[in-house]
Amino acid sequence: MPRIRIVLVEPLYEGNVGFAARVMKNFGFTDLVLINPCPLSIEAYARASHAKDVLEQAAIMDLDEVFRTSNMVIATTGALSKSACHPIRMPFYSPKELREMIADLDGTISIIFGRENWGLNNDEVRRSDVICTIPASDMYPIVNLSHAVGIVCYELANIPKGEIALASPEEMTHLYAHIDEYLDLVDHPRFKRESTMTLIRRILGRCNLTWREATTIHGLLRRSEWRFVPRDATRDLTHPGHAKTDSKYDPEDTDSNDPC
Repeated sequence: MPRIRIVLVEPLYEGNVGFAARVMKNFGFTDLVLINPCPLSIEAYARASHAKDVLEQAAIMDLDEVFRTSNMVIATTGALSKSACHPIRMPFYSPKELREMIADLDGTISIIFGRENWGLNNDEVRRSDVICTIPASDMYPIVNLSHAVGIVCYELANIPKGEIALASPEEMTHLYAHIDEYLDLVDHPRFKRESTMTLIRRILGRCNLTWREATTIHGLLRRSEWRFVPRDATRDLTHPGHAKTDSKYDPEDTDSNDPC
């Protein structure tokens, strides 16, 4: 199965952290990450019960490190966009749908849960690849932090070993940088850029790209760029997307056996 990390962003109450560790272990998960957590004392360990080891081994990170070390980041939220014209919190998937999405993958998948009082902010959600929400009642749709962790862990428990190796976080970062600069090349309006890049991240995030697929997109962008800029000039482009693809993709490679 993929390596699944449960990430709690700035949890306010140590009891919730302890209960989250406990329910993680109930369903076979032990990889807990805490971002700027509240102090953990005897209450957290008491709530964890026989999952004290999960708390003791929890990694303390910042959100940048989580994104940098994850093949996929899934943001959980109860606040959803009401229109496709506002893509920050769309499209969204249930925990059961997540299982189908990641079942065959081999990589690190981080599922981030927000603060008890106001969840994840727009920037944290925007950076994520996939949005997940628990289909709770409209009368009271916001689920307690530890309960939300439990529901997600229940749905993802006992996933068999994945076989599809995902593109690395670094490879996806370079791909997004390349796409962003390509939008400059085609004069895509700057005032639309943030929304467009969010949509692109959502589309590619749920596609579960392999490194070969990411490299192929680089190659297609490169060939399209040649229509705008002579080849000699494109060799001089130094943005991260181009620099990265040089190691795995040769734009001059015309091997007829290469399907890309």
